[in-house]
Amino acid sequence: MSVRLLLADDHAAVRAGLRLLLEGERITVVGEAADGAAAIRNARALRPDVVLMDVRMPGVDGVEATRAIVAEGTAQVLVLTTFDLDEVVFGALRAGAAGFLLKSAGAEALTDGILRVASGESVLAPEVTRRVLAAFAETRAPAPAPGLEQLTPREREVLAALGRGLGNAELAAELGVGEATAKTHVSSVLAKLGVRSRVQAAIVAREAGLE
Repeated sequence: MSVRLLLADDHAAVRAGLRLLLEGERITVVGEAADGAAAIRNARALRPDVVLMDVRMPGVDGVEATRAIVAEGTAQVLVLTTFDLDEVVFGALRAGAAGFLLKSAGAEALTDGILRVASGESVLAPEVTRRVLAAFAETRAPAPAPGLEQLTPREREVLAALGRGLGNAELAAELGVGEATAKTHVSSVLAKLGVRSRVQAAIVAREAGLE
């Protein structure tokens, strides 16, 4: 099946380039949006699987659009950014984005990221994850999160691993379990914490001081 994709970027040339780069057998671009408000409206109307979201747009920016789209459950959101490590990017992740990719990423990386997000995974390269979360944690003191006390000792291990940016395969290897079991643990952690993505869980881990 082809993944239905909505492109949200305030530059028409960028949207045209992304459409040319991505549209094919595995991805169908079902719509475009030049700002966050249009992204929200089009996500409601078109029900794409994934919204590829620019962060900085006029009017309603990518953070607010992400928050609305994720809250409404209309699509998964993958942020496409220049990666300047600012609070706007962190805000998008906290708003529920499934992850982010760099605008310098090639067609193969973008396509793979979109397909992974459509299947329910998060997309952050491990080295990028660590940089983002480390920068996020530097400005915040450890703090308890709602639902943290509900986690079992094993689930706290899983949460700490997410905070270090581990993917499913790395997590499974660290725990000595299969990938399916690792995914089950991750799903349980997300549910108990009341977060929508692995990225949000990783931020909770950092804020709670888990290593």
